[in-house]
Amino acid sequence: MHGSIGLALLLSTAAGLSTSIGALLGTLFRQPGPRFMSFTLGFSGGVMILVSFVELLPQGIASVGFMPAHLSFFAGMLIMFLIDILIPHDYLEERHRLRGGHQNGELFRAGLLVALGVGVHNFPEGIATMAGALDNVRLGVAVSAAIALHNIPEGIAVAAPICAATGERRRAFIWSSLSGLAEPLGAALSALVFLPFLSPSLLGYVLSGVAGVMIFISLDELVPVACSFGEEHLPIIGAAVGMFAMALSLWIL
Repeated sequence: MHGSIGLALLLSTAAGLSTSIGALLGTLFRQPGPRFMSFTLGFSGGVMILVSFVELLPQGIASVGFMPAHLSFFAGMLIMFLIDILIPHDYLEERHRLRGGHQNGELFRAGLLVALGVGVHNFPEGIATMAGALDNVRLGVAVSAAIALHNIPEGIAVAAPICAATGERRRAFIWSSLSGLAEPLGAALSALVFLPFLSPSLLGYVLSGVAGVMIFISLDELVPVACSFGEEHLPIIGAAVGMFAMALSLWIL
């Protein structure tokens, strides 16, 4: 373990507050075009997939062994599946609501529900950033960057319906930004829970589980929604560019 708690909290906060970038886009442009969303979501998925299979899971295997690491990996996927079933959040649903011209009350309620869903989904992502940063700074930065990119579209999904319903950009921005604060909260609570017992083996299990979480987010959410905008090859182009960008950043770091 080479990272520090302070740096881990800083990285998780930066990743969480990237929802504010999405909030800004959602309030300024109301509804970003399908090409932007398709490429961005594909890019985010590519980043997460590469960092999971190139960095997180291999480090878990090196620490605890092949089968224990993979069991932890699939446990991470299962946890995200259960969270998604219990508290879903959906970019696509909100896009249809906006296009369908629903009443302001429904739009506002939709925005708040997405904010709740994003907050719940951001909590384990905060744990992911904390685990990566505690292992080493390079991995922490990579995980934080991957999650930050994924949080921008989430910020749009929260802010756009609230802004459309109320006409208050400031209110939409605040709600969207608050949903991102679940990330540093998850990092802080994981530090309190894990640190007294943290060992290289436990960290290996956590990193493998984090890889499962990120692969689930990519394959169940980011890539399918990117393809739903009907922009043909843009999602795979975005994913390939995202993978290349993350590989380049890992090599530089």
